[in-house]
Amino acid sequence: MSKKKEAYLCLSAMLRAREPKLLNADRAARMVEAASYEDAAKQLGDCGYGDMSQMNAKEVEAYLAERRSEIFAELDRLAPDKLIVDVFRMKYDYHNAKTIIKAEAMGQDAMRLMSGCGRISPKAMLELYNEEKYSQLPKILGEALEEAKTTLARTANPQLADFILDKAYFAEIKEAARAIDCPYLDGYAAILTDSTNLKSAVRTLRMGKDMDFMDFALIPGGSVDTDRIVNAGDKEGISALYAHGLLEKAAALGAEAAEGGSMTAFELACDNAVNAYLQKAKLVSYGPEALIAYLAAVEGEVTAVRMILTGRLAGIEPQVIRERLRDLYA
Repeated sequence: MSKKKEAYLCLSAMLRAREPKLLNADRAARMVEAASYEDAAKQLGDCGYGDMSQMNAKEVEAYLAERRSEIFAELDRLAPDKLIVDVFRMKYDYHNAKTIIKAEAMGQDAMRLMSGCGRISPKAMLELYNEEKYSQLPKILGEALEEAKTTLARTANPQLADFILDKAYFAEIKEAARAIDCPYLDGYAAILTDSTNLKSAVRTLRMGKDMDFMDFALIPGGSVDTDRIVNAGDKEGISALYAHGLLEKAAALGAEAAEGGSMTAFELACDNAVNAYLQKAKLVSYGPEALIAYLAAVEGEVTAVRMILTGRLAGIEPQVIRERLRDLYA
């Protein structure tokens, strides 16, 4: 057995042993229905969380960001393929890039909304952006950020800059999948792209935008070609493109959302389709699949914990919180 396979065998065994401690649907339901916020927060002790029972919303957000960063750092040290962890970190780089662009458009301070979970610190990215030293950023990110800044200056439209950064983000994921020759990561990139494109198509129809707008928003590289989406013409045509895959339910709900139906239910179904793809990793004994699925599971768990705890703090009804929760990996 090669050293790389041996390393994945050990890492996969460690992550499989941790999976039972991940937040699952039953634990999440108990948190939603708990008598108080304090009781809900204390239930996370079984999942390895510290005591958040006396935290406010801002403190909860900071704690969860720190926990995520610590997990990323640990798995970066242990992963045979560092690019896999980078795939999950880069989401925060692109979040930060979008934040910088929007802050410039609105004359605001970007730092307070930037995340420390990416590959590049918020301070470093902001300095490189202000000094126009894009070549010191990862190549695809740097080029996209430069193009986004130029587009913002030319159009004063931060949404167009967002589209540029979205396409670059997915291009980086796909490049990582090719670099480590990982079909499962490539499939993960494809289902993410399909989900994102379906959301973009439905939003375009719902807002009454034209097909040129949709074409600019769509991201290449999914299982459904962008030209087919643009040429589908209407909600029924777009829904039919996804009728025989993981996004079938989401596409049906998308057709309803395009005419004023629930966007929450539609977007929930899109996210659940991605989770359904991740579940395939449970059939693989060891390898990069276990690492990818665990990282995605941590992301889903943190999102669910934030939604539940901040919802309880805000006094949101349990039924409303429950309706917004995505499926969990565990």
